Amino acid sequence: MSTQPVAEREPVLIRSARDVTELVNSGAARGSHAKMIVLLALGGIFLDAYDLTSLAYGITDIKQQFGLSPAGAGAVTASISVGAIFGAWLGGLLVDRLGRYRVFMADMLFFVVSALGCALAPNMEVLIFFRFLMGFGVGMDIPVAMAFLAEFSRLKGKGSKGSRTAAWSPAWYVATSGCYLVIMALYFVLPDEHHGLLWRFTVGFGAVPALVILLVRNKYMNESPSWAANQGDLERAAKILRKSYGVNAVVAPDAEVVKPQAERRGLRDFAQLFQPRYRARTFQALVIGLAQTFGYNAVAYGLPIIIASILAQGALNTITASLVLNLVFAVTGGLLGIRLANRAGAWKMTFIGFAVQLTSLVVLALIGKPSATAYVLFAIFALGAFMFAQASGPGAHFMSFASLSYPTTMRGTGIGFNQGTLRVGSTLALFFFPVLSASLGSGVFWVIALAPLMGLVALLAKRWEPVGYDADAIEAEWQQEKAAATS
Repeated sequence: MSTQPVAEREPVLIRSARDVTELVNSGAARGSHAKMIVLLALGGIFLDAYDLTSLAYGITDIKQQFGLSPAGAGAVTASISVGAIFGAWLGGLLVDRLGRYRVFMADMLFFVVSALGCALAPNMEVLIFFRFLMGFGVGMDIPVAMAFLAEFSRLKGKGSKGSRTAAWSPAWYVATSGCYLVIMALYFVLPDEHHGLLWRFTVGFGAVPALVILLVRNKYMNESPSWAANQGDLERAAKILRKSYGVNAVVAPDAEVVKPQAERRGLRDFAQLFQPRYRARTFQALVIGLAQTFGYNAVAYGLPIIIASILAQGALNTITASLVLNLVFAVTGGLLGIRLANRAGAWKMTFIGFAVQLTSLVVLALIGKPSATAYVLFAIFALGAFMFAQASGPGAHFMSFASLSYPTTMRGTGIGFNQGTLRVGSTLALFFFPVLSASLGSGVFWVIALAPLMGLVALLAKRWEPVGYDADAIEAEWQQEKAAATS
């Protein structure tokens, strides 16, 4: 990047919100601060995954400490997802109305308070409350993080919107792996008689990265220039381009300033997603999201239960196997999903991922509860194949369907609606998995297999490719045609 002061570089005139979006989409605007904003957004995703995973191993100790029934354990586990439902719905609206920056900063405060509250919870009720609060922060974070990833990236090529929205997947699995590393470290540090406290230390540690992000926010974090421009504030958009990208953006004297429609409120915001030109995309993104999140929540968050109960492994083997599965299979799959995002596209990668997941679950159901070591290893490999397919396929790319199908003015609402609604599926998975696994044993895999099957059907119903699609340009053309027709 040039060391020449921004003010001395050749001015770039900004006449409309479309000019700002095109500047970012073309890749002409590149800056270290913009890359740091992308990393901080991925840091938010890291926190989401860490907080959601932090109780996966400790639920057995929580059941013993608080005397929980299977239904009580399901309530503790699912409370974070219930909070995420409302957080995503509200957060999606706030991201489009108040901006990306404000909502992101509020998320970090949610994470700090809720992590410490969970770690110090004296009973089930307090734990459920703070897990709900944590989920609310997670739900709010997804729309803002994905909006940052999409709006601080170029349309095609290296560092594109498709690859960066897919980057949420390896960030997620690095976080889950990090969570198991923390658990393993505490397992060896704490005396055996205090292993029941593992879950408290693990959950409380989630406050640390949130505090780090809060400390560095003033230097790097900024509002999305595309959002500011679409709010009619071209001067602010130009200022962001100068600070975050190093582009000497100047608002032209003849600039076209269009203020957003003030009458859009509440359900009207969501109603935009079901306009004829967006309806099919909205439904497809929702079904794909429901399918992947139900399967992922059942398998990934239920991983310690699967390994400990169905595969009959001890505590250390359970932690080790969970860590290895995340590092070797999930992180690798997520990195592959980024690499192939532009080349293969979201549709193909998601289809292949669902197909592998379906096969893996059928294999696990047929193996049942293995009695021989060879079958245990084969079952663990099948779990690894599921997670690899999840991370490289639907897990990486369902966010592309949810975020890249809409223009900047609707992106937060679209992601929030998608996330809030599909969280209903994850809540059901988190609540019923302990109950189903206790009653069905390995037969629970037949139930989970319905999820990737549903995803395959949704993909075959509409072959829509969001990667490389310029939603802002198409929306601008539609608005021009509409204005011409009414004039």
